[in-house]
Amino acid sequence: MAAHAAPPTRRHHHRRPTTGTTGTAGTTGAAGGWMLPVVLGVIYGLYASTVARHGGPLTWGQAVLGVVSAAVLAVALHTLRRRQRALPREPRAMAWAALAGIAIGFLFSLSNASVLSAVVLALPVAAGVFCVAFYVFYTHEDAAGRPLPRP
Repeated sequence: MAAHAAPPTRRHHHRRPTTGTTGTAGTTGAAGGWMLPVVLGVIYGLYASTVARHGGPLTWGQAVLGVVSAAVLAVALHTLRRRQRALPREPRAMAWAALAGIAIGFLFSLSNASVLSAVVLALPVAAGVFCVAFYVFYTHEDAAGRPLPRP
């Protein structure tokens, strides 16, 4: 008989924003937004040392190359993520494009390819990243560069 009665609803409590915000979107807490750059840097460093091995055993030089590559990419990503709001749309998209093009070109150059072929690969990657980044920035900001309110 009571099958038509609505089940009790749960009360939703609104969460208060965390107190550890660092000023950039998606980076909160004591880590200050280092999680994503470190993870991507570690993956990049492992891949760089793997490409540099050319199928042989791992040497200390290749391990150091991987660690340094990981650290450089992680610091560059973190810095760009923290400082990107200070740049207008076009230079910000160009910065992301340059970072992506340099990272891909460096990895390709580790495979004993010529510098010219690394540049030929890196330029279209950078151009694609520039187009996507500019589109995202253009559609998610007003004319003054402030983020649009979410619907």
